[in-house]
Amino acid sequence: MTIIQYELVVVFEFKLMIIKTKAHGRAGLIGNPSDGYFGKTISFILKGFSTTVICYESPRIAIRPLHREQLEFDGLGALLNDIEMNGYYGGIRLIKATIKRFYDYCQGESISLHGRNFAIEYSTDIPVRVGLAGSSAIVTAMFRALMAFYDVQIPRPVLPGLILSVELDELGIGAGLQDRVVQVYEGVVFMDFNEPLMQQQGYGQYESLDPKALPPLFVAYHDTLAEGTEITHNDLRERFNRGDKQVVDAMAQFADLAQKSRDLICAGRGIEIGPLMDRNFDLRAELCTISPGNRQLVEIGRQQGAATKFSGSGGAVVGCYDGDPDRLNEIRRAYMEFGAKVVMPAF
Repeated sequence: MTIIQYELVVVFEFKLMIIKTKAHGRAGLIGNPSDGYFGKTISFILKGFSTTVICYESPRIAIRPLHREQLEFDGLGALLNDIEMNGYYGGIRLIKATIKRFYDYCQGESISLHGRNFAIEYSTDIPVRVGLAGSSAIVTAMFRALMAFYDVQIPRPVLPGLILSVELDELGIGAGLQDRVVQVYEGVVFMDFNEPLMQQQGYGQYESLDPKALPPLFVAYHDTLAEGTEITHNDLRERFNRGDKQVVDAMAQFADLAQKSRDLICAGRGIEIGPLMDRNFDLRAELCTISPGNRQLVEIGRQQGAATKFSGSGGAVVGCYDGDPDRLNEIRRAYMEFGAKVVMPAF
């Protein structure tokens, strides 16, 4: 007689709560990079690009890596190409740091968290490392998922600072507040980070602007011109902290450009901000070394009659033009010949 031994597995049906959150890419319209230096900026979200986080209850805490965060390669060339395109780090460290920062916040606010575990999956179509706020979108969507899973409410003005602290404090990545503010508030946001206000309440003054009041805009980006935000911010931070007059004066000028642009937009004269955008880039070029490819990304738009500046730290630009469809077609053609992609903002 043969005795067959087996393990009986009983599966109970239950209703699984699945939480799905999103955060969009963003373009810095004007004022950047003064957001990290008590300045002023205007930014808008790009609804065509987003990061999605899915969170659901699980026996163990699990973080599922994004498909592009591969650890096996066909050869050395494939590994090096992956590093060039995606850097050395993916989203996993951002998610782990977000979980820790969320927990620290709850501890500090005496918020009790239930003991259930969760699994996290995430996906993103925001172009990597080209100044469209892909990293902060992961953190923002992750915070939203954790808040929903644990039923925790964080005041909206406070949340961007927490999101920033994930990269700035937990991971030591230089960055500013504007990405996180616009990803939390969405739409188009004017942000004032003046120092007394920041010290008094811990966050700035944030004003939503009417997207219809903006001039015709486009965003162009090139995948191979990526520059991490830390390259720009870490150098500027060191110079600003030691009182470098050029940097300190420039940050005040960036803020003034943003304030003037806000006033024009609110007065129904948004089309007039073009020269201010051009000045924003030119001032930045006086402060930082601009790679030939990134400078050409700006110059292509200008050659077609559009005011053009960096959207973030490099790799993407935002442009303002007169609304002529023929001009836009020429802008698209010129960028396509350069190997760049053009997207139109949608609100």
